[in-house]
Amino acid sequence: MDHSFILKNQDGHYWGRSKEWVDGSDRSRVAQYKHRDEASNMVFELSSKDFGLRAEILKMTLKDGKIPKLTISQIALPGLEEEIEVNSAEAGDGLSELPIETPGESSGERENAEDSHHQKSATDRLEKNEEKN
Repeated sequence: MDHSFILKNQDGHYWGRSKEWVDGSDRSRVAQYKHRDEASNMVFELSSKDFGLRAEILKMTLKDGKIPKLTISQIALPGLEEEIEVNSAEAGDGLSELPIETPGESSGERENAEDSHHQKSATDRLEKNEEKN
């Protein structure tokens, strides 16, 4: 009987051959290690980057040289959550691009206030230069 070792994290995800966590639906994407110490070294490397990682090493008996069916994780993969957030922000309603107005302040009032601030700063710099000369 052939054996192989695979890594599974606390969310039920398996370490993949592409160096990222996979849900286990495609067994060919799951990384396999011939020796337990190889798997152990990988757990060490991963946990040094992610101190919250809780991984276990599973010894699998291969059937016809392949991993048997795995339990598919119901928890979303980490990369997918970020990708969904980015896509929803890109396709959003555009409200994030609008300036935030404080109560009682219109955009015209804010622009006037900014202009007067810039003019005051320029005037202050000119006065300081004249004092030096």
